[in-house]
Amino acid sequence: MWAYRDLLYFFTWRDVKVRYKQTALGAAWAVLQPVLLMVVFAIFLGHLAHIASDGKPYPLFSYSGLVPWTLFASALTAASQSLVGNSNLVSKIYFPRVIAPIAATGSYIFDFVISLSLVFVLLVIYGEPFRLSLLLLPVFTVMTMVVAIAIGLWAAALNVRYRDVQYAIPFIVQLWLFLTPVAYPASLVPSRWRLLYGLNPMAGVVEGFRWSILGTQPRPGGLLVVSLCAALVFLVLGMRYFARANQTFADVI
Repeated sequence: MWAYRDLLYFFTWRDVKVRYKQTALGAAWAVLQPVLLMVVFAIFLGHLAHIASDGKPYPLFSYSGLVPWTLFASALTAASQSLVGNSNLVSKIYFPRVIAPIAATGSYIFDFVISLSLVFVLLVIYGEPFRLSLLLLPVFTVMTMVVAIAIGLWAAALNVRYRDVQYAIPFIVQLWLFLTPVAYPASLVPSRWRLLYGLNPMAGVVEGFRWSILGTQPRPGGLLVVSLCAALVFLVLGMRYFARANQTFADVI
């Protein structure tokens, strides 16, 4: 990976430029997706269904969960298509294949930074303080990327052999959204099930991300630990599966 760091940078920057080429709104799309979802959640879940928000304004509560979730969902979708999208390169020249899904994942950091900036605007609008826990945001961002890369390695390798994956990923992401405390707090999950709930690696990440911004209670201690362990297990297993499947990519793709 280190020897091919220039290629990794090229792939990442290429994906960013291609994504916004010939678009009227450009990078504004990075903010529109989570903002529109926030509006929908605020109207139907916050205002009509009165979903709990740990005592915080529901639009700010939901948006602080949507920011890491959007990064994860977009990065996972892009990673799953990365090898097939670079099929000409994969079949003709050698480079570490793992660069493709990692670059596809990393390209969404640009979008993430733009959407994250709106969080600070919302903090000012709703009169929420800027907490020292905000310094932990990079930690939870790295955790989000780890989960996206871990699942993305599985998805990218499987998509080379089974093209059904490209159709299954959008459905899986939609289902995963409702299994993750984005539109609702993890405190709604009964305490006896909370550690089991943490096996969803994004559960602890989203709760930790929200806690670092809003200081929600209770702190996501045990939930976060279980989610981190689950993320690392997915990453190790994903790397091993990708390494085995890598031997047949050029023939199958």
